[in-house]
Amino acid sequence: MPGTTLPDSWTACKGILVTRHDTADDFLSAAYTTLQHHERSSNIILAHALQRARSESAIIDRETVAHSGTHLKSFSSIPHSADSFWLTVWSLTSTSAPPTLDLTLSCISSTLGNYPIFLWTPSPMSGTWLSPRIFELTRHLQAYVPPKRVFSVFGKAFLVKAFSKRWIELTGSVLEPEPFYAAYYSFCTSESFKDSDQQMPANHSIRQATADDLGYVAQLCQEFAAKSVFFPLTLDKARIEAEEMIYQHRIWVYEAMGEIASICAVGRDSQTVAAITKVYTTAAWRRNGFAEHLVRYVTRSLFKIGKDSVVLYVSNGNGALRVYDRVGFVGLVNKDKPDDVEDALELGFAGTDRGHW
Repeated sequence: MPGTTLPDSWTACKGILVTRHDTADDFLSAAYTTLQHHERSSNIILAHALQRARSESAIIDRETVAHSGTHLKSFSSIPHSADSFWLTVWSLTSTSAPPTLDLTLSCISSTLGNYPIFLWTPSPMSGTWLSPRIFELTRHLQAYVPPKRVFSVFGKAFLVKAFSKRWIELTGSVLEPEPFYAAYYSFCTSESFKDSDQQMPANHSIRQATADDLGYVAQLCQEFAAKSVFFPLTLDKARIEAEEMIYQHRIWVYEAMGEIASICAVGRDSQTVAAITKVYTTAAWRRNGFAEHLVRYVTRSLFKIGKDSVVLYVSNGNGALRVYDRVGFVGLVNKDKPDDVEDALELGFAGTDRGHW
């Protein structure tokens, strides 16, 4: 199995192995089959790794070109450092059977700073099953990063709670008084999608953002980040984020009478799944249904290019829950939750070096 392990990776509870992967390619070579089998649920881990693998390949290509004496401009926006890695936790029941992937952890960064620690598991949970695996996962993470790097942890709620409890015991870290984010993880498919015959007003349009929109999109990105409280952006950093999304054709705008009123960003793209990562309407244009028009348009567009599912996180109690429900995102507003509709949680730690996502 690719990757590296601490010398004492085997636990006293025989059969649990933790492996470190320093490149996305190495991580995917070990975990891709399981991640792809759970493509919708694993989106936040799988899609980031795929994006980073593409960037790593681009770096290799650029280095090859550089050695040949040819100059090539870099458009990669993902920083690469020794501090970025993945951990995988495996069960091995016998020497003749292949190991089973139990948990994954990513410790990576983006253009705007370090990401939270992201966690994911494909396995059904129980305290007895989870406890020794979390024990080993946190022990290994502590060996690789200082506690200040772990400014927050995000994933399925029960997983985050178990990790945070053990991390506090291990490092003495202190939780922030309130969760950074408590959300539902929902999805929409072509079967659940709800179209609408409601027409947009005259002089209104939906389109992908262009370079000419940079200033307006950056302003809305900054306003969106300010709402989160925990991860604000300066206008300069918001411009960096907006420029990246515009260049990568990942952001749509709702234009009302010549003014950009709403934005909808898409990211975390894998073979058949894409994520809506940002929906925001500026204050002057709210309560006009613009976000619903925009989300429906973007979701439909993603189906047209071959996606089977569009996923998103929406915070508990957010009025947008009803908007997403009307578009066809499932398991919201007290409706039955199918598989892959999950309670997600982000818990923050005080006195750490906060990144951004």
